[in-house]
Amino acid sequence: MKNTNTGSYGAEAIQILEGLEAVRRRPGMYVGGTDSKALHHLIFEVVDNSIDEALAGSATEISIVIHPDESVTVKDNGRGIPVGIHPEKNISALQVVMTVLHAGGKFGGGSYKVSGGLHGVGVSAVNALSEWLEVTVHRENKIYFQRYEKGIPQDIVKSVGTYKGEETGTSITFRFDRSIFLEEVSYRFETLAQRFREMAFVTRGVSIKLLDERSGREMTFHFEGGIASFARYINRNREVLHPMIYGEKEVSGISIEFAVQYTDSYSESIYSFANTINTGDGGTHLTGLRAAITRSINDYGRKSSNLKDTDPNFSGEDTREGLTGIISIKHPDPQFESQTKVKLMNADVQTYVQQVVGETISTFLDENPSAGKAIIQKCLTSARARDAAKKARDLVIRKSALESMTLPGKLADCSDRDPNKTEMYIVEGESAGGSAKQGRDRHFQAILPLRGKILNTERARLDKILGNREVRSLVSALGTGIGDSFDLKGLRYGKVIIMTDADVDGAHIRTLLLTFFFRYMQPLIDEGHLYIAQPPLYRVGYRNQISYAYSDEEMEKIVAKLGGKTKASLSRYKGLGEMNPEQLWETTMNPENRTLLQVDIEDAVEADQTFDMLMGALVPPRRRFIQTHAKEVRNLDV
Repeated sequence: MKNTNTGSYGAEAIQILEGLEAVRRRPGMYVGGTDSKALHHLIFEVVDNSIDEALAGSATEISIVIHPDESVTVKDNGRGIPVGIHPEKNISALQVVMTVLHAGGKFGGGSYKVSGGLHGVGVSAVNALSEWLEVTVHRENKIYFQRYEKGIPQDIVKSVGTYKGEETGTSITFRFDRSIFLEEVSYRFETLAQRFREMAFVTRGVSIKLLDERSGREMTFHFEGGIASFARYINRNREVLHPMIYGEKEVSGISIEFAVQYTDSYSESIYSFANTINTGDGGTHLTGLRAAITRSINDYGRKSSNLKDTDPNFSGEDTREGLTGIISIKHPDPQFESQTKVKLMNADVQTYVQQVVGETISTFLDENPSAGKAIIQKCLTSARARDAAKKARDLVIRKSALESMTLPGKLADCSDRDPNKTEMYIVEGESAGGSAKQGRDRHFQAILPLRGKILNTERARLDKILGNREVRSLVSALGTGIGDSFDLKGLRYGKVIIMTDADVDGAHIRTLLLTFFFRYMQPLIDEGHLYIAQPPLYRVGYRNQISYAYSDEEMEKIVAKLGGKTKASLSRYKGLGEMNPEQLWETTMNPENRTLLQVDIEDAVEADQTFDMLMGALVPPRRRFIQTHAKEVRNLDV
C-alpha cells in the first residue's frame, strides 16, 4: 500500500545543525558519551593540543589545574594559537579553531610535523560541551582574550594587554556543561595523573604539572628516559630476567620507539601509543611489535640451538607470558578508528615496526647469550604450561548450554535463557548461597556458591588455575572460555555479580575474583558485564519499622531520624548468611532496591600495577602500600 502521508516530510523538515550544535546534540560522536570517561576526555583533548606543541619543539611546560568549581585550566608555553584574520572565514584564526569543526593547523603538514589531534574537532568539541570557556593567548608581545558560552563567542578576539620578553603560549579555562553531563560526574585525580604520566613518558623533555585545588594534591611528571623509563616503572614491583631491550629509529618519516623486558610474572603487560595517545585497542603498531618479538625469539632459538629440532615454534602466547612491552610511534598522518583514538589503522606502520623491532631484538640476543637463554627458557616453560592448560581447558569449556557436558552441580540456574535479561550471583560460602538460592527470582537470577577462597591467579599459570575446582565451576557456568580462547558470545548471563560478606575475608575473596576476571576475562569488564553487590552493613529497627543502612553515615542519619540509639535497635551484619532469604532479596538482590557497583577499568596500566602489587609474589611493595595507607583504614576485623 502506498503511503501518501508526505506532509510532514518536506524540504523544511531537513535540519542543518549549524556550528557546534551537532556536537551538543550528539556528544557521543565526538567525545565518546556523557559519562565520567567522556568528561575526562574533555581535558585530554585540550592537553593533546599542548602536547602537539611539545612534539613540534615549541613547548616544554604544560600545566593543568582543576579549580574548586570543577572548571579546568590548561596552559602551555608553546607558540600560542594564531589570532590573525583567517583569509576564508574573515574572523580571527583563534575563533575558527575554537568554533569550526575540522579546523586546525595540523592538516597541511607545515605547522606540525607530528600531531595527535588530526581530526581538528577536539578543542572545538570541548568548547561546544562547556557551559563557558575562556581562552588567553600570549603571542608577539600581546595578550589576546575571548570568552564563549556553550560554544558561542561572546565577543570578538581582543587584545587585552601587552607584555615584555619572549614568552608565548595558550591558556584555556573551561567548565563542562551540566545540562549535557547529567550524571553526578566529577574529575578524578588518579585518572588524570595516570594519563599525564604516560604522556610525559612518551614525550621526552616535557614537564606536565597537575594541580587539584579541590584537595591540594599536586604532581609533576618529567622523564628524560622516554619509554624505557616507562617500562622500568611498570616493572618496578617485578623480578626482571634481563636488561631492557630498547630501540629507536625513524623510517620514512615515522618515528618508532619501543622497549621490551621479560619478568617472572605470568601475564603480559603491553601498551601502545601513537603520537603520544594511548591506543587502548592497539592497532597496526601493536601487531607489528608482537609479530617481531615472536619471530625474533623463534629465529634465535633455532640459531642458538636452545630450541631442539623436535620442538615446535613458539606461538605468540608463548612469547608474551611475563613480557612488558611498550611501542610508541609518531606518524605525520595517523589514521585512527574514531575520534576517541583507541586504535591505529595505518597499514605501513606494521611493516616498519616489525623491521625496527626485529633487528633490535635479534642484535640484543646475539650480543647477550645469557639473556637469550633466560628468555628461551621462559618461553619453553610457557609453551609446556599452555599445552597443559589446553588439556585442562578442554575439560572445562562449554561452547553452549546444549552440549553434552553439564553445568556445575552447585549452580542454581535460572529459567530464562536470554543473556540480556539474566544475571549470575557469585556468592561466598554455602550458607549465603542457600539464602540467595531461596531469596532470588528464579526466572532470571542464577546463584553460584563458592567454597572458600579461590586460587590467587596472579601467582599461577593457567594450567594450575584450571586445576582449581572453584575456577572450573566459574568458567563452566559463564560459558565464555578463558584466557586467549575467551569469547564473549558464549556468555550465559548479562550481569555477573560478585556478592561477598562486608568484612575482611569478603574483601579478600572479592579481590581474588577481580584479579581472576582482570587477568583472564578482561572483556567481561571492558564490556560492562561485571558488578559488585552492596549488601547492607546495618539493620535498624524501631517499633514495627525496619530500615537498612549501607554505610556508617547512612546508619547515623537513620538512627537520628528515629530519635537516637536509645530508641532504635541496631545490629551490624557480619555476613550475608546472617540475613534470611527475604532480607537478602529485599536489600541486595531486588533490582528495584539494590545497589550494584559496575566494575570498569579507567586505566589498564594502573590496574595492572595495582593487581601486581597487591596480589603478586614480591612482599616489599605490598608492605610499603600497607604502611603508607594504614591510617586510612576505617573497618578492620580483629
